[in-house]
Amino acid sequence: MKVLITGAGGLVGRALVEHCHANGDDVFGYDHQSLDIADSAATERAIAECRPDGVINCAAWTNVDGCEGDPEQTERVNSLGPENLARASRLVDAVFVTISTDYVFDGAKEGFYTQRDNPNPIQVYGRYKLEGERRSQAAHARTIVVRAGYIFGLGGKNFLSTLIPRARNGEKLTAIHDCYGTPTYGRDLAARLRELALRDLPGVYHVVNSWEGASFETFAREALAIANIPCDTIETISMDSLKRPAPRPRNTRLACVLSPAIGLPPLRPWREAVADFVSEL
Repeated sequence: MKVLITGAGGLVGRALVEHCHANGDDVFGYDHQSLDIADSAATERAIAECRPDGVINCAAWTNVDGCEGDPEQTERVNSLGPENLARASRLVDAVFVTISTDYVFDGAKEGFYTQRDNPNPIQVYGRYKLEGERRSQAAHARTIVVRAGYIFGLGGKNFLSTLIPRARNGEKLTAIHDCYGTPTYGRDLAARLRELALRDLPGVYHVVNSWEGASFETFAREALAIANIPCDTIETISMDSLKRPAPRPRNTRLACVLSPAIGLPPLRPWREAVADFVSEL
């Protein structure tokens, strides 16, 4: 497969470039400096020159609080960017895959969100990620939307990548006990993104590691236990105590009803993925 990957400098993008190379693909990777996906002309030119079989978008602005203070930039990157990529993909007859987020949901539901649940984002970040989903689907019929959450791995700033080194240094740590999601390992997500591009079956997919979801506290304690680091340095706090600029949903656990229908097995349990991540660190 000839594949063009945006956001290739980020956590998932780097894992995807590596995974596609390992599978013999012809890979064209673009980070933000080499391609601004909000620039429609540059996006169309890059894809027209490459003429890939598939375009996979890993580019996004994921600073939730930063997005809250700059809706215009959030719209450019998280909404107009995917639309530009989808339209340019259509012009060369390529399948388009774009990563969205669990934050398209408001967190009021008990249990797991599936594709049957109506999105209702409660902050700027989620609102424009949802708009990016819809704009992409409207621009190109061969669009695959992948929602994920609690993404962790090497090559980017995320909860676990900072937690474990700080714990090893003996620092005091805090973890939220009343906010729940489904951990997703960047390498496992990358492999599923490629799989979906090859399947070329448009729709919205929820891609997370299997097993029950977890609070940040549970996530942290499990990771430290796997790393053989004492958990007594963790202080539990409530989400509301942080008083952050952007509201967060309390529950964004995801489950997919579409993947089993097309024969895709669940990703491995997130505890197994955390063990691999710890060994990488």
